[in-house]
Amino acid sequence: MPDIAAVKAALSDQRIETPSWGYGNSGTRFKVFARAGVPRTAQEKLDDAAKVHEFTGIAPKVALHIPWDTVDDYAALGAYAKERGLELGAINSNTFQDDDYRLGSVCHPDPKVRRKAVEHLLTCVDIMDATGSKDLKLWFADGTNYPGQDDIVARQDRLAESLATVYERLGDDQRLLLEYKLFEPAFYTTDVPDWGTSYLQCVKLGDKAQVVVDTGHHAPGTNIEFIVALLLRERKLGGFDFNSRFYADDDLMVGSADPFQLFRILYEVSRNGGFDPATNVAFMLDQCHNIEAKIPAVIRSVMNVQEATAKALLVDREALSAAQAAGDVLAANAVVMDAYNTDVRPLLAEWREERGLAPDPVAGYAACGWQERIVAERVGGEQAGWGA
Repeated sequence: MPDIAAVKAALSDQRIETPSWGYGNSGTRFKVFARAGVPRTAQEKLDDAAKVHEFTGIAPKVALHIPWDTVDDYAALGAYAKERGLELGAINSNTFQDDDYRLGSVCHPDPKVRRKAVEHLLTCVDIMDATGSKDLKLWFADGTNYPGQDDIVARQDRLAESLATVYERLGDDQRLLLEYKLFEPAFYTTDVPDWGTSYLQCVKLGDKAQVVVDTGHHAPGTNIEFIVALLLRERKLGGFDFNSRFYADDDLMVGSADPFQLFRILYEVSRNGGFDPATNVAFMLDQCHNIEAKIPAVIRSVMNVQEATAKALLVDREALSAAQAAGDVLAANAVVMDAYNTDVRPLLAEWREERGLAPDPVAGYAACGWQERIVAERVGGEQAGWGA
């Protein structure tokens, strides 16, 4: 049986990065819903992130998105984060919200547009230097909508050339993390549509380039845990963007649509060394909280990942290996299901109390008065939101 003390120690080492944009207003293609108390500045997003870390104990990093989190002094923003017990995580680029990128950014047929996109990515590396961030997160909306619109291979060549320019600019301790997405907004071809394309580009670039798996970016029925296991085997898994989806890239709260899938993924992470700090896998939420309160939703999301992780750590590996070696299919599956069906909430409540945390982080936050304070104080100015 798994050693509970070892499970608690592993949970203590876990770190979940929260996204700055998760604290702002978001919605659907039809409407963005505003809520009282939403941050108006990057600093206020960090204030809210600090509350999430205060009540969960495992969320000390905050990812930034440029230009949504543009400030005059990034070093000062890094210092502001540090004062609140935080550090700035991945710098997420944006090459999809400009009219020039109608036909693509780094894959665009016009070299002028490609240069513009690359300059933005290089600016993001400058921001990494100023903030101490180690990861540059890249997601491209590039692709085509119609057969014959552009040359598929030529676009891959342009992508490789652009990425190589950015890769050469990275510092020794910095990484390029390349995300992929099945479709949207490109519907005929997408230039980085799957883990294989991302992997091939990263292998060509070198050791500082790794693949990011977004749990919402796959075709229905895709075995994401297989992809995770394979990338860990090849030492090319750089990070996760955690969320849930029912149909496409819904970006709903992680674990809300298919908690069993989240457990299966995190078991493969555990089984293949992904929780080892030396492996350096970045675990990040990438969600839009459209109809729910922002801070409690982020807290709940961190808890969902933590619960799935605890269950994954409870898998009896010795019993599983024995059943697998014996070819006992039912026994092997039973070992996995026993761990998944374990109620780990008492274990996690005990773990939190041992660290001086509220046993129920959501209830603890509700009672602390922060929500009432920000509703009263954050009046005027322009609320932050998806794309703002």
